[in-house]
Amino acid sequence: MSEAVTSTVTSMSPPGLLASLDPLLREWLPRQRWFAGKGRPVTGFSLVAATDLLPSEARLGLHHLLVRAHQQPVAAPGAPEEPGDCYQLLIGTREALPPRLAPALIGHVTEGPLAGRTAYDALHDTRPAEVLLEAIRTRARVGGLRFEREGEREIRTGLVPRLMTAEQSNSSVVYGDTFILKLLRRIVPGVNPDLELPLALAREGCPRVPAPAGWLVADLSGRTWVLGVLQPFVQGATDGWDLALRELAKGEDFVAEARALGRATAEVHTALARALPTVTLGHGQIRQLADGMIERLEEAARAVPLLRPYAPALRTAFTALGDLAAEGRTWTAQRVHGDLHLGQCLRSPSGQWSLIDFEGEPAKPLAERRMPQPPVRDVAGMLRSFDYAAHSASAPAPGWAESCRAAYCTGYAEAGGQDPRTDPVMLRACETDKAVYEVLYEARHRPDWLTVPLAAVRRPSCLFDTSDAADDGTSGDTGR
Repeated sequence: MSEAVTSTVTSMSPPGLLASLDPLLREWLPRQRWFAGKGRPVTGFSLVAATDLLPSEARLGLHHLLVRAHQQPVAAPGAPEEPGDCYQLLIGTREALPPRLAPALIGHVTEGPLAGRTAYDALHDTRPAEVLLEAIRTRARVGGLRFEREGEREIRTGLVPRLMTAEQSNSSVVYGDTFILKLLRRIVPGVNPDLELPLALAREGCPRVPAPAGWLVADLSGRTWVLGVLQPFVQGATDGWDLALRELAKGEDFVAEARALGRATAEVHTALARALPTVTLGHGQIRQLADGMIERLEEAARAVPLLRPYAPALRTAFTALGDLAAEGRTWTAQRVHGDLHLGQCLRSPSGQWSLIDFEGEPAKPLAERRMPQPPVRDVAGMLRSFDYAAHSASAPAPGWAESCRAAYCTGYAEAGGQDPRTDPVMLRACETDKAVYEVLYEARHRPDWLTVPLAAVRRPSCLFDTSDAADDGTSGDTGR
């Protein structure tokens, strides 16, 4: 790493560093796509760790911060504040920003150690992004930060970085056409599946997931926090969502691609089952699983009045699962993707499908995201995704989603040996649970999209129609 790189830990940070940034961050942070506490003002910050990657007194300063954002609890206006979510920030400082960095502006610092300088989101800037890759290449140790790389894989210098501008819950920088560095924004201590699972799959020899080339962690108070993962960049790849919408716009079906996606999903599941332990879920575990689904349904119905008329019918999907378990049915559970949909899949120019982003649903606790799950949870996510794509088409596409669902399950059966439709009760429960999650998410974050999951829960077949699936191999609805 550059000799100019210095480091501090929290106790050695410049006095007043966070206080000088506080008023700027209160305005800037809630506007970010990856900020989880939308709708609640930030009332303050506490510093978890701070590291100078480029000294603050230099022409260009680079500060790596882990900060906890404090907010008022959702439903208790008079309740005391609780420790909030922890966010990873890379803040650059300059005397003035060049015009090309205007979109990255955080604000002008008026007091404290950074007074007179301009703060901005450093990932928009070439030099700070280069510092991160160089740190991984050299396996640097900077304060509490540890940069690692896998084996002796070459990481060339001189790769030009660019920040990806697609809307997402983290931030990604592409280096040339060789690597992509995903920086997690909302972070928690512990083993993150976004690093854990791709590493396990790479060591298992699964080609469906880009193998990590390096990663960034923080060692704090005896625990490890995963902050970022460097993976190969699939040049010329198209994500499944964009490809599906493109085919819909042309009036083309997506059957062949859906079938290939089903095969890719099954191959990943098979490799994960080989690489990591599997468990058997009996009556007690399935009852707990079904109760959790019911609890999420009740929470969503309280928050979204439009859902309430359909809650009793939706609940039957979960009680049926519990009833089947009470009769002695068991299920195998394993590690899964956890948040699978079309946007988490990449198709290379050669036609090869890859699965990416194994973080799981970021809103769930880390321990829950790392729990073994029935593989049909991932299947249900993809089925819902076909529904989202069909409803996003500029013109109606009757039967498009249904044909994709059938093809996906067929492809899964070809590669995995078991058709998800042969387990209709679990599949219906998982797909219904996913639709309920979507209703709550869209109501809170994207109200214009609320009609998509509501259209699914309104259907009498309640998403997955088990009789149709048994008769002709198709299913009743779709997903995001």
